[in-house]
Formats: sequence, C-alpha cells, structure tokens
Amino acid sequence: MAKVPGDMHRRTFLTLAGTLPGAVVSAQTRRTEVSIRGEQFLINGEPTYKGRVYNGLKIEGLLMNVRAVQACFDDLNPATRSRWAYPDTGKWDPERNVREFIAALPEWRRHGLLAFTVNLQGGSPEGYSKSQPWENTAIDPNGDLRPAYMDRLARVLERADQLGMVVIVGYFYFGQDQRVKDEAAVRRAVSNATNWLLDSGRRNILVEIDNECNVKAYDHDILKPNRVPELIEMAKGMTRGGRRFLVGTSYGGGTPAEANVVQASDFLLLHGNGPDDPARIRKMIRTSRAVSTWRPIPVLINEDDHFRFDQPDNHLMAALGEYVSWGYFDPGQSNYVDGHQCPPVNWGINTERKRQFFAKLKEVTGA
Repeated sequence: MAKVPGDMHRRTFLTLAGTLPGAVVSAQTRRTEVSIRGEQFLINGEPTYKGRVYNGLKIEGLLMNVRAVQACFDDLNPATRSRWAYPDTGKWDPERNVREFIAALPEWRRHGLLAFTVNLQGGSPEGYSKSQPWENTAIDPNGDLRPAYMDRLARVLERADQLGMVVIVGYFYFGQDQRVKDEAAVRRAVSNATNWLLDSGRRNILVEIDNECNVKAYDHDILKPNRVPELIEMAKGMTRGGRRFLVGTSYGGGTPAEANVVQASDFLLLHGNGPDDPARIRKMIRTSRAVSTWRPIPVLINEDDHFRFDQPDNHLMAALGEYVSWGYFDPGQSNYVDGHQCPPVNWGINTERKRQFFAKLKEVTGA
C-alpha cells in the first residue's frame, strides 16, 4: 500500500480489508467473543472450562494454548525460502501450510484447546537462531500490511471463530522487527494491524504487541520494556463502535513482568523457556504478581518448551498450581514431523510428544 495521509489512508485501508476473504464479518456470523473478569478468561460471557477442577486445582477461567506462530508463515527471501521445502514436493508453499493448520484445529479443539498464538512476524523457523536472514513478516518497511499474509490470517481467524477458539495475535518478533524502518513505521504498523482486526468484526482476539519484549535483539526502543506500554496503550485506545481489544506483551523465558508493563496490560503474558525447573516458573509468576501495580488480571504462559507430562511436577502443573494458563511450545526440526514452529510443519497430533501433550490437555480440561 502506498503511503497516504489521513482520511485517504483510512479509505485505502478499508478497501484493502474488504478484499480479504473473511476479513469483514457481520454480527450474524460472528460466534466467539473473549473477555476477562478479574483473573478469569470468559468466552461468550461464560468462564472457560466452566466448573472444571483437576486434582484439586481450579481450571475454570484458564486459557490453555499452543504456540502456532507460523500458521501464516512465508519467506520472501529467495536465498532462504528453499530451507522450508516440503519433502514430498521439494517446494515451500504458504497456502498448503495455512490449509493444513486450519484442518488440524478441530482435533485440537476436541482435546480441550481453547487458544493459540499466531504472529505477524512469526517466530524463528529454526526454533532458536542467532541470525534471521529470512523475511517472514506481514508488515512492510513502512508499517503497511501485506495482503497475502493478512488473507491467510483472515482464514485462521474465521475457523477459530467457528470452533469457539481464541487467537492471540502477535505483531512483532525480534529478528524481523528491523525490517520495519523506523519508530514511525512501528506505530503505523500497530495502527494498521489493530484497525484491520477491528474491521474484521472478530471478537475472539487477544493482542500481543511483541514477543519477548525484553530480548536485546529488538532494534526499536519502543518495542522494549521501558517504552512498549506506549504501544499497548495505543492499541487499547483504538475502538470500533465502543469496542476494543484486550492487549498485552510477553517476556522472555523465566523473566518476571515489570511494573510499567503490568500497569498497561489487560492480561499478563509470560514464557517458560530456560532451565527445566518448575520452581523457577512459580517464582516468575509470584514475582510478577508482587509488583506495585498489580491488580487481579489473567496470567497466561504462551510459550514453554518443557514437557515431562507424565511427571507429577512439571512446568504445566507448576503454572496450573499458580492459577495460570499454560502454552505448549514444540519447536521441531523442519522435517515435516516434529513440532509446531520449524517449517514445514505437520500440524497433526502425529508424534509421541504431541500425543502426550494433547492427552494431558484432555485430562486436565475434561474435554
């Protein structure tokens, strides 16, 4: 989209939104609305997992989730695109990726999953990387949205809406944020993305401004902890018909939230990466809740790469014991078998690790 001012930009933006299949939704076809009350998540006005208790732990009001940040993945860098080729075709195909993701969602939902995270700049397709030469971003250098990427997101939001699922939509990812040229473009991207989501009519959305705001790899200061509340407040201040999105940001593995971010956020996002130590997870949660600006809001871990689901004490159980939602992060190996983050991804419940997680999820939620 060309750079245009004021009302002209708004008209151009709405025209773009209207061209995306499923992007503009009537009240009659909208099915799922997420909200919060105190420390609980609600779907369509009712607490999630209503009445559910597991081994003496309250599950009602939690939002169990999966990190699926590559659901809309593409790579615009021809030098790296071949890395993500499907073994049966020898080519990368973003349309196949999103189709297979959408096809997997009903089975995830049957196991009790109520939410997943997708990112407009994805996540590292190698799981953990020092450099990121690929170009996976729905946001162009000027902060405008790329139509093909947003079309894929529109279809993901639609299927989740049909299934009664919540989508945590992340905007920025370190290693890709430098592809947005300056702070003005970052702000423009937040405005464009939030307007696009509002215009979609969907109400099954939570907004995550950036993934792990405290990671030093971010280029733009406004995406870092000291200033990211500016973007949280910006997104919160955007409305449509008196309606706005619930907004937050996440921290790197094991890092407690800081008071300024807690104050600005509608809900708190934490990550469990790092040493396999349930005590560390409990400490991170309790320290976050002890900041001076704390008030009762939902706490949600939406990335944790530790499992041991057969053990009585693990990261999942530590989170549940603190009344915190938990998110399964299984990176994989770009082999179309393992994990959910390294393309090409097999989105099915096709490995022993995935089967263990989804079985535990079904047990915990009573699905």
